[in-house]
Formats: sequence, C-alpha cells, structure tokens
Amino acid sequence: MSALKDNEKQMEDAKRARVLEGAMQVFLAYGFSRTTMDDIARAAEISRPALYLLFRNKADIFRAVEQDLLRKSQTNACAALREEGAFPDRLLAALDQALFQLLQKVYESPHGDELVDFNNQIAADLVADWRRHMVERFAAFIGEEAERRGIKLEDRGLSAQSLAEMLFDMLAGLKARGKRGSQAEPHCRQFIKLIELALKQK
Repeated sequence: MSALKDNEKQMEDAKRARVLEGAMQVFLAYGFSRTTMDDIARAAEISRPALYLLFRNKADIFRAVEQDLLRKSQTNACAALREEGAFPDRLLAALDQALFQLLQKVYESPHGDELVDFNNQIAADLVADWRRHMVERFAAFIGEEAERRGIKLEDRGLSAQSLAEMLFDMLAGLKARGKRGSQAEPHCRQFIKLIELALKQK
C-alpha cells in the first residue's frame, strides 16, 4: 500500500512539474492576462479537468511557478558560493544564479513588464521570503570570508549582514531604474569591489 502511494505521489509530482514548465512557457509567450487554463493544460499535455485537480486557477499556477523558480535560484546561488575560486568571483557567480539568470527569460519576453507587475501583486510575499533567505546566505558568506582574513567588520562600523542588505538594496535600486541583467552586472562588480575594500587588511 505504501509503495502504491509513493508511486502515485511520484506521478502527481511529475505531472505538477510538467504543468509548471508548460505554464512558464505559456506565460512568457502570451503574458498572464491572455493565458488561459486551456493553454496551460495543452502545454502540459493534460486535460483541463486534470489541471483543476492540481491547481485552483491561473493565479494559483503563477504563484507555484514563481515559488519553483525562486527555490531553484536559491539552490543554484548557494551552490555557486560553495564553489572553489576567488571571493569576488564566487559572489558575482552567486548573484548571476540568484537573480540575473532568473529574470533573463522574463525580460526577454515581450510580456516581461506585465509579468513582473503581476508578480509584485500576487507573489510579493514569496519574493520577500526569497530576499530574506538570500541576504542571510550572502551575509554568512561575507562573514566567513571576513573571519578567514582575520577582519573584524564591527571595528569598521560594518557587519556582514549590513553589507549583504546593501547589496540587495542596490540590486532593487537598479531594477527600479530599469537596469537589468547585463546592464546591472557592471554595477554589481563595482559594489563587490567595495565589499572587498571593507574586507581588506590595513
């Protein structure tokens, strides 16, 4: 009985993953407003009634897509921080995994602005949780590097937490100014240099 339930869960998880992948492609192609549940069902290669067994409505699917993307970005960013290499390179690679790659397809879509606006309306809580988690992880990474170098940031009126917060505040500011993806990368490199200066031995 347990094996049967496990098999059913695996099948449902696979179907759900197919829906999220299909929905992402449809949202990028048509935008949120023009996308229908029929469109998503066709993209996922399941029936409309089967789709409603998994999700209540289109907005529910949109939130699930966003949650899945944010989870993957967290996983990939944390993996980048654990890689071998120089501190600034790992920091930039993690930002690329956490943010730039996450948003690239969205901003390449002709409906990117609509999707971002709707995301702010319906999934702001998910983004806030994602940001909180990422700031904590980046702060831990900066703190570990400071300790490795024998630097006490508190003696300089700083903290790993404040540096991580400022980094993500800077990213939010760039986004508000319309600087995205490759346009934001030079600014990120400059800010990472400032973090490097904060960690430099006198």
